[in-house]
Amino acid sequence: MTFRRETLPNGLRILTAPMDHAQSVTCFIMLAAGSRYETAETNGIAHFSEHMFFKGTERRPTARDIAGEIDSIGGEFNAFTGKEYTGYYVKCAAEHRDVALDVLVDMLRKSKFDPEEIEREKGVIIEEMNMYFDTPRDSIGGVYESLLFGDQPLGWDIIGRKETIRGATHDTFRQYVDHWYRPSRMVIGLGGRIGEGLHERIEELLGDLQDIQVAKGPPPAAPFANGRVKLKTKESDQAHLILGAPSYPIDHPDRYALSMVATVLGGGMSSRLFTEVRERRGLGYYVFGVNHSYTDAGTLYSQAGVDIARIDEAVTTIVGELRRIADEPVPAAELEKARNFSKGRFVLQLESPQGLIMFGLRREVLEGGAVEPEEVLAGIEAVTSEDVQRVAQDVIRGNLMRLAVVGPFDDAERFEQLLD
Repeated sequence: MTFRRETLPNGLRILTAPMDHAQSVTCFIMLAAGSRYETAETNGIAHFSEHMFFKGTERRPTARDIAGEIDSIGGEFNAFTGKEYTGYYVKCAAEHRDVALDVLVDMLRKSKFDPEEIEREKGVIIEEMNMYFDTPRDSIGGVYESLLFGDQPLGWDIIGRKETIRGATHDTFRQYVDHWYRPSRMVIGLGGRIGEGLHERIEELLGDLQDIQVAKGPPPAAPFANGRVKLKTKESDQAHLILGAPSYPIDHPDRYALSMVATVLGGGMSSRLFTEVRERRGLGYYVFGVNHSYTDAGTLYSQAGVDIARIDEAVTTIVGELRRIADEPVPAAELEKARNFSKGRFVLQLESPQGLIMFGLRREVLEGGAVEPEEVLAGIEAVTSEDVQRVAQDVIRGNLMRLAVVGPFDDAERFEQLLD
């Protein structure tokens, strides 16, 4: 077994992925809480909280004190905020596991949320926002999801709104953390050389954290009703676009067939989209295709950075490739190549303690249970050419295609005609 799971009496789960050959350990705390759990008034607080956890606790009063303790064990630490989960981790030599856990728990339980630090960090977040919105390759994802999901949490930017950030106070953070950072929403994950006495150590650190009954999750994703094209007009030398369609939620029975559709379209430098958009036509520098799923929604899409003078050709070329995979069965050799690509990338991800425990934690937090890697490999292996075409036809049909563009354009109708 790759993953071992325990639950403390207060509902906190512990997921471990021992790797006996490893000399290091990656310690994670991951939570079923992210920007999707926010309201319009708190949009951006999940991400802002992530910043504030590093700013000082009662025992480690400053950001320097926290960083100094991790530096003193030669560790690396960081965090990330998604729409449906948030994670904090420390990677270090296995002998320093208990220090890593102590620092992580101290940050999440005892952060001061000092008003002066909050005011200072507002400037940092606003600048991060400016950088994000000034970088079309990054911000195009937000434009596309706002088109796809509209004015609901899944359609909002994780980074939030400037007015929410400017209005945040000590109480904003305290209320957010006290509500969502509870044992039943929290999983402690360790990958690598785990060591002895882990259960007792976590019981000591988190066993007294009280659980409270909160809503299981955010409201379900509302149906799409936002038009087919969204433009963000911006003077630039290159246009960035995402073209896609709504797909399936994360636990859908056809999840592996859907991932094969995405891989055939845009996985790697010999994929259909890369070959057609970049190699044959020279329309752009980068292009890829992926499927991204949430707990109750998903989207299959292609993203590209293309020549502004040839964007119409780029859009019609990508539309053509999406239509082709629905209209024609994928040849056996091409499917086998895509299958091996997916399995190879998956196995590479699991080689490191961090990659392995991240895989387990995502499934544990979002789906309520980590699965063995063999199950994923078997799922990929079982996909047939008929499965790929059937799923492609289901997702890429009728007028379901959506297009988001960042570039020097203001005529949405012109692009809408290219989608048919």
